[in-house]
Amino acid sequence: MKKNMGSADKIIRLIIAALLVVLYFTGTVTGIVGYISLAVAFIFIVTSMVSFCPLYTIVGLSTCPAKKK
Repeated sequence: MKKNMGSADKIIRLIIAALLVVLYFTGTVTGIVGYISLAVAFIFIVTSMVSFCPLYTIVGLSTCPAKKK
């Protein structure tokens, strides 16, 4: 897997994941929507940790800055 996520993208995903988890555990989001929000939060956390988003690969997007040689 080639990294395709930049630092800003990772931070934004982690913030959104934290927000979704807080909304679930405070009872603001419940039921099916709550489970979906937890799944999205988990996916955001995992993709942030590995710096790779499969969806970005499909659409040909990369927020990772180009490395200088």
